[in-house]
Amino acid sequence: MTARITRPGLAAAQAALERHRGPALSFQGYHRAGGQVGTRNFIALVATVNCSATVIRRAAEELRTEGALDAFPNVDGVAAFAHGTGCGMADSGPGWRALQRVLTGHAGHPNVGAALFVGLGCEVMQIARMKQDLGEAARFHGLTIQDSGGTRATIEAIKARVRRMLPEVNAISRAPAPASALKIGLQCGGSDGFSGITANPALGLACDMLAAQGASVVLSETPEIHGAERLLIDRVAEPALADKLLARLAWWEEYAAMNGASLDNNPSPGNKVGGLTTILEKSLGAVAKAGATPLNAVLDYAEPITAPGLNFMDTPGYDPVSATGQIAGGAQLIVFTTGRGSAFGSKPAPTIKLATNDRLFAAMRDDMDMNCGDVLSGVTLEEKGRQIVDLILRTASGEETRSEALGLGDHEFLPWQIGAVL
Repeated sequence: MTARITRPGLAAAQAALERHRGPALSFQGYHRAGGQVGTRNFIALVATVNCSATVIRRAAEELRTEGALDAFPNVDGVAAFAHGTGCGMADSGPGWRALQRVLTGHAGHPNVGAALFVGLGCEVMQIARMKQDLGEAARFHGLTIQDSGGTRATIEAIKARVRRMLPEVNAISRAPAPASALKIGLQCGGSDGFSGITANPALGLACDMLAAQGASVVLSETPEIHGAERLLIDRVAEPALADKLLARLAWWEEYAAMNGASLDNNPSPGNKVGGLTTILEKSLGAVAKAGATPLNAVLDYAEPITAPGLNFMDTPGYDPVSATGQIAGGAQLIVFTTGRGSAFGSKPAPTIKLATNDRLFAAMRDDMDMNCGDVLSGVTLEEKGRQIVDLILRTASGEETRSEALGLGDHEFLPWQIGAVL
């Protein structure tokens, strides 16, 4: 059954897009083959299975302590993407497809200059199968522990591969790129009663400004739009998108019930202390991050982001899992609003954190990139939105975020594990 869409809602969304059109904006990025533009320049070590998690982490750490990157200033680091799955799972279906999209999405990410897949050798998530499915478009190398002579030999093999990659990855330099090349993942965590009136609506206006430039912005966390989905449905670009969004919400209701949970009981203890009492209050604030422009795409978890403007990606509400899906889809930056406080960071796409209130900004100054609490003391939402856009462009051009300065992001890679553990 096709969802009912109010055409005035779509017309208002289109008007919002037109209202924010302005002079072309740009940033300094890394131009990749195929037209992608990166905001960072990493070498990625990607584990295909939990069994190879230790070797990639140890190789990355040894390369760092040995100073292997010191002579390569254009390389931001060697990022190890380790996880807890890849075997004991079905070799087809939604769980396998989601993990494959996550792994290949990180390997082929615009913020990655080169990637190395590392497996054990006998796992379900086979490197050879991934290469076959992806064809010649896949730009990665691969090795396995079983074929490399064991743990220590594999660590040395990884380090040797990375050392050979470094000169080529370092050879690229930043160059001007249009804002339309940006894909921005939107997150909120540790929300409070101020989230829906300061940081989230200010970020929504920033998203409208970026959408008017042709950039992509990605709202996620399906359980956290529960009760507020009409705000998105009334501005879908075509009716099929409303049907897809409603189908995902219905799936989540069944999934939660099957596991003895309810979408109506989503606020955390911290949310409640911060002034949020119901999922509707939380959802209304969360949807405010998406601004007011048309919804142009509804994506599966970790599906590539291709549509300009507002996208919605189906993910859990748990921040690390949700952001992992957005980054796998191609998001080069994450913007994260918080009222209670957050110590989140991410790689290869850095996270910008926005505080919803003055108290938090003062208390966690080393973690927060911008204070939005001043909206309560006279700064307009429109002006704060422009400040956020400016911060996004500066960060995309290489300005270090607070989470990067703290070294966060090595342990927040967390693919959504869908289906049975066998």
